[in-house]
Amino acid sequence: MERVLVTGGGGFIGSHLARHLYQEGHFVRIVDIKFDDYIQERYYTERLKLDLRKWENCLLATRGIKKVYNLAANMGGIGFITTVGAEVMHDNVLINTYMLEASRQNKVERFLFSSSACVYPTYRQTTPNAKGLKEGDAYPADPDNFYGWEKLFTEKLCEAYQRDHGMDIRIVRYHNIYGPEGTYKGGREKSPAALCRKVAEAHDPGNIVIWGDGRQTRSYCYIDDALKGTVKLMESHYNKPINIGSERLITIDKLADTIIKISGKTITKKYDRAAPQGVRGRNADITLTRKILGWKPQTTLEEGLEKTYKWIEMKCREDRNPPNFAKLNTRQKLHRLQNLDARVFYDALFPWHKH
Repeated sequence: MERVLVTGGGGFIGSHLARHLYQEGHFVRIVDIKFDDYIQERYYTERLKLDLRKWENCLLATRGIKKVYNLAANMGGIGFITTVGAEVMHDNVLINTYMLEASRQNKVERFLFSSSACVYPTYRQTTPNAKGLKEGDAYPADPDNFYGWEKLFTEKLCEAYQRDHGMDIRIVRYHNIYGPEGTYKGGREKSPAALCRKVAEAHDPGNIVIWGDGRQTRSYCYIDDALKGTVKLMESHYNKPINIGSERLITIDKLADTIIKISGKTITKKYDRAAPQGVRGRNADITLTRKILGWKPQTTLEEGLEKTYKWIEMKCREDRNPPNFAKLNTRQKLHRLQNLDARVFYDALFPWHKH
């Protein structure tokens, strides 16, 4: 058993990673500023609600910890990261700078930073028929958004801490990780979750709106596969950036078609060509990952999307028909009350009140 910290443990990848490590028998401390609680069972040993933009909280979070999986970040889908720049860079630079220094001072043995495919330059992603991005393709640098620039900066910061302070560093570049039990609404969801929600909410027959012309391309990696690759990287001796993703390129149009087929609905697609769509095409090259880690994705896109759609369909159904508050268990009640506005909160506590 190792003492492990997962920052961003209330979010999508962080909560899944924490559950994986917890089930492996490790002491798992999760830290976040908020907790989605989409995972219903206990998935951690210790849970701390801390703002990691503050230095003293990073010192507290890393105290007594052997390995840090630093996944905490202010981030979201393409609509969010193309609209919000200063807040993303400000928050994430503070989190990562403080977490690195706190880990150094508290003598953490190994530190993993979750980077992103957003670090790759725009000029390599201008056509839908995108060539797989190799780790060395990140330079000369030209990310297409501020989020990518922040990730690239922190990669270099990790490299500097590795060189100057002898820290044992791991850097994973995630390529579009998706799956159930993650953000599916509110503006920060990624394209698979957004499309699953749109289809789940649509009438049958009905229609959905796709951002862009649908011909932009991406590759997607299922969460369970990404977790295995992440842990393999942490346990390896490789200390440079490495891709975790899939090499299967698909258009957003085809992605939507696959989800529609899974739903069994008759759906018409409409296009908002003025909406954010990011780079024209992005694919992963995992040649190095296969060589170093012996890892590649095992879950097909169709299998992963079916699991994701079923979960999101269930959540959308719950959103339309919330369960009777009185019949919820204590954990479910607390979760619901934490996410309700003041009026609904009051009505939930005092259903007999008329206003």
